[in-house]
Amino acid sequence: MTVSDTIARWRYRAVPDHLLGEILSKRWIDNVIPLLILFLVVAVFGSLIPDFFGAASVSNLMRQWGEFGLVALALMIVMVAGGIDLSVGSVFALGNIVALGLLSVAEWPVPAVVAATLACGAAVGLINGLLVGYLRLRAFLTTLVTLIIVRAVVDMLLLNYSVAIAAAFPDSDLWYYFGEGYVLGVPFSVTVTLALALVLHLVLSRSRAGWHVLAVGGSRRSAHNVGIPVRRVICLTYVVSGTLAALAGLLFASRLGGAGADTGIGLEIAALTAAVLGGNSLGGGRGSAAKAIIGSVTVMIMVNSLVRLGVTSGANSLLLGMVLLAAVAIDVRWLKNRHKFLSKVYVSPTYSELPPAPATDGASPYALNDRLRPVERIGLGRIDGPEDVILDEDDNIYVGNRTGDIVRFLAPDYERQEIFAHTGGRPLGMAFARDGSLLCCIGGMGLYRIGRDRSIEKLTDETNRSWFSVIDDSRLRLADDLDIAPDGRVFFSEATVRYEMHDWPVDCLESRGNGRIICFDPKTGSTRTVLKNLVFPNGICMTHDGQSFLFAETWACRVSRYWFDGPKKGQVEPVIADLPGYPDNINRASDGTYWLALVGIRTPSLDLALKMPGFRKRMARRIAPDEWLYPNINTGCVVRFDEAGRIVETLWDFGGENHPMITSMREHRGHLYIGGILNNRIGRLKLDEADPSWTGPASYWGRR
Repeated sequence: MTVSDTIARWRYRAVPDHLLGEILSKRWIDNVIPLLILFLVVAVFGSLIPDFFGAASVSNLMRQWGEFGLVALALMIVMVAGGIDLSVGSVFALGNIVALGLLSVAEWPVPAVVAATLACGAAVGLINGLLVGYLRLRAFLTTLVTLIIVRAVVDMLLLNYSVAIAAAFPDSDLWYYFGEGYVLGVPFSVTVTLALALVLHLVLSRSRAGWHVLAVGGSRRSAHNVGIPVRRVICLTYVVSGTLAALAGLLFASRLGGAGADTGIGLEIAALTAAVLGGNSLGGGRGSAAKAIIGSVTVMIMVNSLVRLGVTSGANSLLLGMVLLAAVAIDVRWLKNRHKFLSKVYVSPTYSELPPAPATDGASPYALNDRLRPVERIGLGRIDGPEDVILDEDDNIYVGNRTGDIVRFLAPDYERQEIFAHTGGRPLGMAFARDGSLLCCIGGMGLYRIGRDRSIEKLTDETNRSWFSVIDDSRLRLADDLDIAPDGRVFFSEATVRYEMHDWPVDCLESRGNGRIICFDPKTGSTRTVLKNLVFPNGICMTHDGQSFLFAETWACRVSRYWFDGPKKGQVEPVIADLPGYPDNINRASDGTYWLALVGIRTPSLDLALKMPGFRKRMARRIAPDEWLYPNINTGCVVRFDEAGRIVETLWDFGGENHPMITSMREHRGHLYIGGILNNRIGRLKLDEADPSWTGPASYWGRR
């Protein structure tokens, strides 16, 4: 290894370039800029205002924020669903006057006052919801009209009852507790706001109703097409908004005990500024309670601090308008360019040096030949992308296809076919369990079981999360092959934790070691990772000793052995370290050896590029993905080897006429059945020296 190669190798080992892309891909990254703005605001005004952090100052600010935070949450829930509610300031004023009137003039008990006030806010929200959700009126104009009407109602109530309200002194400790009480040292209004923010967060992130709201905000047409009641969801968001705004008005009434014509005026602008400044999208589909909380705290500190500095109300409004304009500009630009920027930094190649490729001519065990040329074609044009192929004891063939079906070709002539199961995902590796059920890795979904009665059951779609991983590696992104140990444990490979099913070739560009092998134990229902940092593991096969399995790492061009039981438990041993191509599935042969599919053949250009991560990074940033340097996957090859790594024979389809890409093969009753993820047929090749009675299920579980 040259000095430059050594430097490059250690540089990419020491500096985790991929962390930036992983951090930017997180949802919470939207909160970083709002948090930085919040810290900046606190630092500036904290230095300008004496006693800014004093107990009395903080307590007064918190009580005001408790009410304002509720209004920001009210606007947030509507914005997330793709709408807007300009009436929140008027509903706030309505809640204030209704609460004071019922308590001071009508002399209702406090619980009844609370219920009636919230009902008034919900009623205004219902009107908005019916007009916007069901009648499909424009949200901006509709809520602007509601703002005017509700404000007129508030003015009329003030004209009739303001004197009586001002002259009354309610005798209720509970009422004064709303405005002046504490819960464990925290003002009551703040406690209520934080509790409701937590509830909204759980609803939006963990409940079906919240997912519906986000889906409607993202695309109403798509939400309707999948069966979400769009109109009802929109209507309910306005009801929630009106209720929260009225609750804020009630807490305001309890704290100050008075009502005026200027109550709530301009509050909708401040709340809108807070919601957008916190990172909630005006376009809908993106937002959270946490964002509303961050934005509302920032705006409240700004407004309160400007008042304490003696800035006029006109300057206050001017500042809020400028902040809102800047927040909208940042939101629009970030939303438009985030994925463009992320695509430039997320792909993060590292240094990877493969051993020299063995020769494929002369006396080499990998010498080219045309032994796959006479392969028969089964289901030609009737199947799309059979990545794996497997046969049962009745000689029926099972393959997955691109549309999510597991197709069964019926013996003996395989002219008839049927849909054995529809998985809803991309079926990849398969294996038969002892009870005859079919276990299948489904890309993007996890590990599933298809019973003999064709029932589909999810076994697992997650594993234990790594302690120091920025990316959430608990979710299974690309489970691709599996095999079953004698005790029933299922070991399966996940090719990459960074890329989804349709982006799997990009992992080759990185060659970082994003893959792992996972164990699912059906006895306990537990799932855990047993091997990490593998370079696209894609192929697992149990050895005959029942204590270890072979696994292939595609982009590393090697096959290794892992001991999960016995005296060598936990050890990994190299079996074949220098393949001439990219290995895929591994399966047993009838004579105790193993079959290995080579999905493509190495090229000098890509081998060289793997030692040049800077070149690959520039390539990923500057040219279109369809022009990137990829492996040669146009030449099919099947290799047979023993447990010592000795190559027994090699079967080529030089020129790729029958099977240009081979991802799997199974021996069954003297024939080799071949699949390929880009093929439109299943291949069958007669093996002259193979055991004509041998089957895979019998090799694992014995004759039934």
